[in-house]
Amino acid sequence: MKDFVKYTLATLCGLFLAGIALFILGILSIAGMMTMESAAPSIKPQSVLRLTLNGELQEDAPNDPLGDLFGSTYPTLSLREIQTAIQGAKENPNIDGIYIEAQTLLGATPAMIRDIRESLADFKKSGKYIIAYGDNYTQGAYYICSIADSIILNPQGQVNWCGMASQPIFYKDLLEKIGIKMQVFKVGSYKSAVEPFTATQMSDANREQVTSYLNDIWQTMLTDVSRSRSIKKDLLNEYADSMLTFRPAEELVRNGMVDSLCYIDGISRMLRAKTGKDKGALPLVSVKELAAATEATPKKGDKIAVYYAYGDIVDRKTEWSENVIDAETVCRDLRTLREDESVKAVVLRVNSGGGSAYASEQIWHEVKLLREAKPVVVSMGGMAASGGYYISCAANYIVAEPTTLTGSIGIFGLIPDASQLLSDKLGLHFDVVKTNAHADFGTLARPFNPSEAQMMQGYIQRGYKLFTERVADGRNMKTGQVEKLAEGRVWTGRQAVENGLADANGNLQTAIKKAASLAQIKDYHTEYAPTPSPWYEVLFDQQKKDYLNTALQETLGTYYAPLMSLRQIRQMSVLQARIPYEPNFIN
Repeated sequence: MKDFVKYTLATLCGLFLAGIALFILGILSIAGMMTMESAAPSIKPQSVLRLTLNGELQEDAPNDPLGDLFGSTYPTLSLREIQTAIQGAKENPNIDGIYIEAQTLLGATPAMIRDIRESLADFKKSGKYIIAYGDNYTQGAYYICSIADSIILNPQGQVNWCGMASQPIFYKDLLEKIGIKMQVFKVGSYKSAVEPFTATQMSDANREQVTSYLNDIWQTMLTDVSRSRSIKKDLLNEYADSMLTFRPAEELVRNGMVDSLCYIDGISRMLRAKTGKDKGALPLVSVKELAAATEATPKKGDKIAVYYAYGDIVDRKTEWSENVIDAETVCRDLRTLREDESVKAVVLRVNSGGGSAYASEQIWHEVKLLREAKPVVVSMGGMAASGGYYISCAANYIVAEPTTLTGSIGIFGLIPDASQLLSDKLGLHFDVVKTNAHADFGTLARPFNPSEAQMMQGYIQRGYKLFTERVADGRNMKTGQVEKLAEGRVWTGRQAVENGLADANGNLQTAIKKAASLAQIKDYHTEYAPTPSPWYEVLFDQQKKDYLNTALQETLGTYYAPLMSLRQIRQMSVLQARIPYEPNFIN
């Protein structure tokens, strides 16, 4: 009995001491994060920026204190942070070059990866080197790395180079099996956002536009790789048709796709030879560290605000909303920028396939008011389509990447009819007493009657008319000109410049320079908005959904976004200005 009491007390004491140790460790970790946030890291001489292409690429990733503390198998990458770090590497004399480690990059649209590639091309003007290494290169990662001075592949590695495809998912038969039918109202023969719910394959009009923009994007990628690798475009197309992915690594060297083969340990020796550092730890600087050091440099000159608007456009943010353009918040923020006299111009960075037409109209109004007070330039990211174009068209000037998806000027309504599910499948029956003809409008118990369907279509038509008028006003076009470009048709950024929906092709830096020119200022600095939430707020706000979504996204890959769109249907407002469907790019 004495031994039992002794061992029990010893165990309790051990647990108590372990709890105290963990508590102290937690306090020290939090203090460390506070110190890291308040003090910019110093960059040692002969350092190399390590750009790891692994995780989900977003316009501006939120703080992730738990991921920073414990590591994350599926990190979120910030495009803004990457671009800031590359710019810092160009300007910082302590950075000798950039080392790109190609892994698995998901969620990156063609325009976003081209943004990174263009930043690297600008970096090369400094005369510094870029070395890229990959065990296996995805097509997007290879496209980025093709700008490097030297592309190195693992001797047993692969380069995925097989062209582009877009593969939408159709839900019609699935919904019919469970007794749900979608009631569709739309304007525009190309406005095919409803097709996954009403058909089992693409319409001819949709196939036409997808073929057009896919081929245009692919031609841009071929041109860029051809220039940097000195390989003819026709030959690059032949490589894609011959499924280069499964060729021996030695053949990839012979055909010029990569420069040399080595295992990962050889990279350290190569970087040491480049930096001349024979002994001691190789000073590799992370993107986050260099971005923080770059942003901490003293700000001089006038202020240009860069405001990020990315994700679905919604009337208001809900508890489960992630990466959305919340109209209430964005309108308030734009109003603040309009009233801030220290802000001389605003660059609105848009990456959105659209969403609520009502929310888009509210943001359009604030952009128009902002333009009356100071220059507004839009920088289009991966997508600025439908509602994303709606909120952009009031700006003074629009800059789009050649591979941006934009346009999609059209409106639709998508309302589920679950009466068959409720009555035939679940055995629920309804009766009604009403004072007026349409008092039970929108009930789940029945579909729309012909009169109600006609009213809904009229409502959609008015929304479309307003949308085309907004575009005509913002782009100095006649409504008839806009209508020829509308009907929901999606254009690439290059096509949009040709047809007048955008002013120039370029990236965020192009837009910032244009904003400075319109504001007639020469000495300026940029400040980004909205500012990310402090790490301690994020730490206490993180919920279980974050981990479930991360696991789902890692499992489903390119199918995550289209499948999650099913969850959004009940939350959508009736009037939608949204891209035809989640583009779902393959490769």
